[in-house]
Amino acid sequence: MILTVTLNAALDATWSVDSLRPRTSHRVDTAQERAGGKGINVARVLVALGRDPVATGLVGGATGRRIRDGLRNARIRNAFLEVIGESRRTLAVVSRDDGDATVFNGRGPFVTAPEWHLFRQHFAALAAGARVVVLSGSTPPGLPADAYAQLIRTASAAGAHTVLDTSGPALLQALAARPDVIKPNTEEITAATGCEDLPRAAAALRALGARTVVASAGADGLHAVTPEGTWRAAPPEQLSGNPTGAGDACVAAIAAGLEAGSAWPDILRTAVALSAAAVPCPVAGEVDAAVYHRLLTRVSVEKVPAAPADAGPE
Repeated sequence: MILTVTLNAALDATWSVDSLRPRTSHRVDTAQERAGGKGINVARVLVALGRDPVATGLVGGATGRRIRDGLRNARIRNAFLEVIGESRRTLAVVSRDDGDATVFNGRGPFVTAPEWHLFRQHFAALAAGARVVVLSGSTPPGLPADAYAQLIRTASAAGAHTVLDTSGPALLQALAARPDVIKPNTEEITAATGCEDLPRAAAALRALGARTVVASAGADGLHAVTPEGTWRAAPPEQLSGNPTGAGDACVAAIAAGLEAGSAWPDILRTAVALSAAAVPCPVAGEVDAAVYHRLLTRVSVEKVPAAPADAGPE
């Protein structure tokens, strides 16, 4: 079983406009709203792949109830713990003329120390039945700086693989717990290491504790530093659309591959194709199955020399 963790779940709204221009009004052509947060988006993609994940995390208030209702409607098994505060909302405005998305993220509810203690117990029970645990996204106010590190240690002790997709201090704090995989994008890995060279930055984060680093370079594909070697994987073509959910699709592919015991070149090939298949979709958590199958056999995966880990966090 794959367990996805969304500590800062959200009710996501996506608006589509002709083009996004500052300091003017816009007419919204289409608007969608549904349960979101990176871990929930990962769970949606896993369901599309034929998996049966369990989604957990923290929700609260009327917004939290709508998030849970949305998961039930999507037939995603969920085991969220309720907190007193109100879950957050997000807004993504997608511009059709260039496919870019502008995202506004709420902070989320303040989580008290007793609530966090209860969630850790709740999580330990769920992790005991998981082969892979995915921890994604931001953390809500009130959680300790090492919240992800605590969960990673619990999951690892239960024998589960851990996949972490977060950024900033939460990412750096978690490295000491030795997550099996981290998946930063170019901006996140540069901020974490102070190094703009992707291979060197990835090697630096692995030296700090991550067992495998899968770094996303957007339309240019993935650079992966693993215990078995270093690979570069690239899509055969670039697609236009909404790139918001590409990273979550990548994480879903990694989790599914780890659960199946696949080799890293196969995992990366799937991750690139699935990420690309998310771009034509209007909202995160969806993939275009036809695009995925069309690209899968055409993704290039090549082994490359390892870069020295001579970069460090600022």
